[in-house]
Amino acid sequence: MKPFSINVPDAAIDDLRARLGAVRWPDEGRRDEHQGPGQRGPELSRVRDLAGRWADFDWRAAEARLNRFPQFVEEIDGVAVHFFHVRSPHEGATPIVLTHGWPGSAADFVDVVEPLTDPTAHGGAPEDAFHVVLPDIPGFGFSGKPTAGGWTIPRVAGAWSLLMERLGYERYIAQGGDLGAWITEALLTTDPAAEAAHVNFLVTPPPSDDPDVMSTLDPTSLARLESLGAFMADGSAYMALQATRPQTLAYALTDSPVGQLAWLLEKYHSWAAGPDSLTVQQILTHASIAWFTQSAGSAAHFYADNAALLPTAPVPPPAPPVQEKPFGVGVYREDPAPPIRAFAEPGYRRLVHWAEHDGGHFAPMEVPSTFVSDLRRFRAALSA
Repeated sequence: MKPFSINVPDAAIDDLRARLGAVRWPDEGRRDEHQGPGQRGPELSRVRDLAGRWADFDWRAAEARLNRFPQFVEEIDGVAVHFFHVRSPHEGATPIVLTHGWPGSAADFVDVVEPLTDPTAHGGAPEDAFHVVLPDIPGFGFSGKPTAGGWTIPRVAGAWSLLMERLGYERYIAQGGDLGAWITEALLTTDPAAEAAHVNFLVTPPPSDDPDVMSTLDPTSLARLESLGAFMADGSAYMALQATRPQTLAYALTDSPVGQLAWLLEKYHSWAAGPDSLTVQQILTHASIAWFTQSAGSAAHFYADNAALLPTAPVPPPAPPVQEKPFGVGVYREDPAPPIRAFAEPGYRRLVHWAEHDGGHFAPMEVPSTFVSDLRRFRAALSA
């Protein structure tokens, strides 16, 4: 297990700025009268503005902010896994592994590390303390890139199990959002050391198309079901592309920083609670990580490795096993498809925590204090 520090070469930063100074821009595109701004993709004016800010972005300051936290690299299953490991100063803190999704990396959680590890300095009590482990999924962020397929969600869960064991944690809880939520559920199912799990993303399709099932839903749940349908119809093209032709996408995003920026911005814009829910600093930090690590293609390949498990699969994925361990859900109402509790309850026998909040898909970045509070409440529910 080797200590790690992020240190992007000056030449890579200079190259990025040179490319941002020589962009060949498309025209403004078009939309019909029924479509709002950004519905066909990020608006030219917004991308140009962010690209200009990126050219002046202080990556070294962002790098130093990440390097405040201890980082390591450990080879697991043939891949170098990068992770942050921040131990709490409080004795008896609860170990937790938090897993990011797409688009993102372990840096998604940078704003919640200190409140989780040192709660008494951030409005909490000693019993709220966590030892925090934040790994980058292989192919994402600063982790190594697999050279062969087969990095499925269960395989990543197995790698996390081994990582937590090597860190000396005999018992821990898991948390995740987006793809990280599925990895978290796989951990809970397969690793006896994983005692409980919390997610801030949960897909809850109807158990059947029986009209009687729909008739029991309240207006909020019906609206959420409609949102899920709208997302699958209009917002899932990225998933189908990455699950089928990830390498085609890799050429464009690895060669064009503006292509990389727009690819991320489209999701940050449409999945967050609002266009200003994420700061320019946050967006450009994540765009820079994806650019400097050249991980757009390898992250896309993760979708191809898990194509059979995705909602876009030609054959619907099998229903997940019923969870018998304690489970918690933080629901963020402005997520594109918030979960429906009536559909979730049959699959989670011990649903000990369900709380609804304002916020979107990127809760640890959009509303970090809410995310921390929700996780503390889940931890308390485990002891109730």
